[in-house]
Amino acid sequence: MLDFSRFEVLTFDCYGTLIDWEDGILRYLEDLLSAHTKNAKHATLLEMFGELEAAAERGEYRSYREVLGSVARGFGERLGFPVTEEQADWLASSLPQWKPWPDTVLALRRLQQRFRLAIISNVDDDLFAGTLPKLEVEFSQIVTAQQARAYKPSLQIFNLALSRLNVPAARILHVGQSIYHDVVPAQTLGLATVWVNRPSLRTGVGAVKQSRGQPDLEVHCLVELADLCG
Repeated sequence: MLDFSRFEVLTFDCYGTLIDWEDGILRYLEDLLSAHTKNAKHATLLEMFGELEAAAERGEYRSYREVLGSVARGFGERLGFPVTEEQADWLASSLPQWKPWPDTVLALRRLQQRFRLAIISNVDDDLFAGTLPKLEVEFSQIVTAQQARAYKPSLQIFNLALSRLNVPAARILHVGQSIYHDVVPAQTLGLATVWVNRPSLRTGVGAVKQSRGQPDLEVHCLVELADLCG
């Protein structure tokens, strides 16, 4: 069990961990496929999303809006239909309306009483600006892929967060839903990690690329983490 007394800061992934992004993703994909009279199992769509997003985030940096547009076009290529520019932008435009998990706000409020909270997210600043009011707490730092010019699992975004927090890595606990994006790179830099294994149609993976890793702690919701912190 982790000794929570040694932590000063909790850093959070946002989409998937605090926000129910699978609901947002699947709503978009249902509309996209319906417009082209196509269908596929939700678990298959989530697997495809994870693969397409990881591929789009590699190489030279581009905005997350562009990444999501590339993902949309990738679905069209794989499933055999053309994706218009308007349809390609639907997903990013819907992102600020995605809702928090039911336990998110309560848990963050409880955790804020004991720790400084920060965000490390693969997103654009303007897109996250639409999400922030839904979380209903203040964060000491918000570090985005746009600011770092890199996407998790790149260490570049984590190093930017560490430089801004100005706290030793041993005093930071990183909390994320993705082994691939969060647990593995955070541990590389000496951060303790919590894997929030949220419910998903792809159990234990969700809408991300498959990866192997061993978090310091596994929970199934943020309230469980808040209870453990006392």
